[in-house]
Amino acid sequence: MFRVPYDRGYLEFDLPAGMHGTLVESHPTEPLADVGGAIASALAQPVGSPPVGRMVKPGDTVCIVFTDITRTSPDWLLVPPILRELEEAGIGMEDITLLCAIGMHRPSTMEERIAKLGPDAVERYRVIDNEPQNPDALAPLGAIDECPAAGEAALSVHRTAYEADLLIATGIVEPHQYAGYSGGYKTVAVGAAGEALITCSHGPRFVDDPNTRLGQVEGNPFQQMITKAGRRAGLRFIINVILDDQQRVVSVMAGEPAETHRRLVGLARAFYEVPIPRQYDIAIGGVGYPKDANLYQASRAASYLFFAPTPVVRPGGYLIVPARCEEGAGEGVGEQRYLRAMREAPDVSTILADGRAHGYPPGQQRAFVMAKVLEQNKVIVVGSEHPEVVAACKMIPAPTMEEALDIAAADLGREAEVLVVPHALLTLPVVQR
Repeated sequence: MFRVPYDRGYLEFDLPAGMHGTLVESHPTEPLADVGGAIASALAQPVGSPPVGRMVKPGDTVCIVFTDITRTSPDWLLVPPILRELEEAGIGMEDITLLCAIGMHRPSTMEERIAKLGPDAVERYRVIDNEPQNPDALAPLGAIDECPAAGEAALSVHRTAYEADLLIATGIVEPHQYAGYSGGYKTVAVGAAGEALITCSHGPRFVDDPNTRLGQVEGNPFQQMITKAGRRAGLRFIINVILDDQQRVVSVMAGEPAETHRRLVGLARAFYEVPIPRQYDIAIGGVGYPKDANLYQASRAASYLFFAPTPVVRPGGYLIVPARCEEGAGEGVGEQRYLRAMREAPDVSTILADGRAHGYPPGQQRAFVMAKVLEQNKVIVVGSEHPEVVAACKMIPAPTMEEALDIAAADLGREAEVLVVPHALLTLPVVQR
């Protein structure tokens, strides 16, 4: 019997007779026994930086960029201690803004803000969303070589972040399809960025680059670009965590963004990266809440397994993702662009050719990424509440895991080799060459 996350619970299943299953999970690591104490220690002894309270003086303005509801970073634990330090340093509540890094996702709801920050912070402080399509809300940061077509509009971030005397960001360090590992400068350089910057950083030039892969930070052009953008935006301090597959904190560090991120990536690699002996016929990747609320996010399980250092599934094999997808493709601008591109193209080759020839707006990069996956593998989504959306996005809807496995077995045979990755976004299987 296997078990993978589905919504806030789990989906249990057996493999059909003849199929051989291998379970892969991140290396066991004890969660921190005293998370509050570890956060306090990280803030008191930051990496390559003075503590927050010594970086400001009364009258300064501060912006804290925090992750949105699609990210599991426990910002309700990270942000309040920073607010206390700022208060002790004489910074008034009116001089602090909490900026939700929605990127091109939909605006946050009041319930989501409370879930991310806690009711006290939401009640006492100004909380706003990024506005990537509002020129009046953005501060231009100038041109960048990586985005010549965008000119002076290439780099921009939310004006409140750029104009703050101190810019701080939260984040989570975990495998990321473009950045190699998330966290660091990414919360600001993507989550608080203008549409032009998101368009460029997620464009075919970066997605097609062989160095833009899960687990790869060094020499990764996406990571290099967001570092450049984050520095130009003025990000000076981060607090980032590593979580286990039960969303418990296993490590936390704070301080200067580049060095803090580098140290956490080293720890994350030892935790998330797991060797596997070969490619498989089928891979089942779990997602769970909140990522499986929509297909835009849930499909990351398939693309993560595909964009591992070596694709986990052989060409012609199947990727199976259980996901409720109660929001359909997703409600944000980017999610709707993804749906439209997938639905309107006659085939995945057209999506790839059009993207390479003309580029695409933010959000639509997920269509380009999934087209690259679907060019090599078939993807089955199990248990979606919107099977018509799954089909429109050129994937196969299946009501149950048993039916999904029957579909794959009819194509590949009953003796297929199956890799089960319960936490596909938090486990990086590395094929041993």
